[in-house]
Amino acid sequence: MKHTIIIGGGIAGMQCALTLSRQGVATTIIEKENDLGGKLRNWHVLFPTFTPADEVLSQMRHKLSTATNVTIKTGCEATKITPTAVTLATGEELKCDAVVIATGFTLFDAHIKEEYGYGIYDNVVTSADLEQMFNQGEVKLSTGETPRRVAILHCVGSRDEKVCQRHCSKVCCVTGVKQAIELKRLFPAADVFNFYMDIRMFGPGYEEMYREAQQAYNVHFVRGRISEVSPTIDNRLQIKAEDTLTGRPLKLGVDMLVLLIGMRSNDLNATLEAESGLKCQPSGFMQPKDSFHGNVESGVEGIFYAGAVTAPKNVGESMNEGTTAAMAVVEWLSKR
Repeated sequence: MKHTIIIGGGIAGMQCALTLSRQGVATTIIEKENDLGGKLRNWHVLFPTFTPADEVLSQMRHKLSTATNVTIKTGCEATKITPTAVTLATGEELKCDAVVIATGFTLFDAHIKEEYGYGIYDNVVTSADLEQMFNQGEVKLSTGETPRRVAILHCVGSRDEKVCQRHCSKVCCVTGVKQAIELKRLFPAADVFNFYMDIRMFGPGYEEMYREAQQAYNVHFVRGRISEVSPTIDNRLQIKAEDTLTGRPLKLGVDMLVLLIGMRSNDLNATLEAESGLKCQPSGFMQPKDSFHGNVESGVEGIFYAGAVTAPKNVGESMNEGTTAAMAVVEWLSKR
């Protein structure tokens, strides 16, 4: 029986393993964390349907638990990758007939943007921090009080040449709208402001959710970047920005500032480029063989890609690409 190794046990890797199992290909998932699921484990609900992330992940785990010829190795890290073998950090070498790299992405470190005060001022949080609060069932300030006014800043670590992150992270806009609605559902009387450069609501149901945020939840959208954040004597945050639609500067006192952090490429990608003969894009994400006919193929025969390792993607796109990568592997193996 042919054997494929999948590097990364996130949603793309899990879906890839399921599809390969159904096609009669033995699969081993290598995951560096102690559990499968990747970043999805930390999300609360998914846009645009507000489906619980745990519900999606639980279904995937159940399917994997009943799948045949799937081996899962958690707490393991791959240090060397070739089309015929993967070496783990322990020194163990696993033989294979093909490899799928589904290592996903890394969240931008908001500490780098010091002007926003993350890690300096209380109640400046990231979108990932806010998801954890949603999962815990409570969103509170450092004082234990509930926020009455929240500002959400888009594109932190995206479309920003100053931090070498020129690319759009694709899901930040819709995440900001989703989180604004969640905040309004928790605190109907609160004021929520979204500061954005451009609203990019590209997917099915996304534009409708954006309109719903304004019409049903009275979420405020301000086109402009926040230039400065400072604490006030009453333990609030004062933000300075410019409304580029009116051309006027503004100051706003808020209880909480949420930074929508973008996706950045994994540091592993540079190692793969140097040691495995693979190529990275200028953004740091892996370069597929072809954007149209070979978007899950690498430049090395027998090595494939799935999910956000090549570019920012949402959950549905990552799952679909996991299936696509699996079928590309099956086709490639059939010709050997």
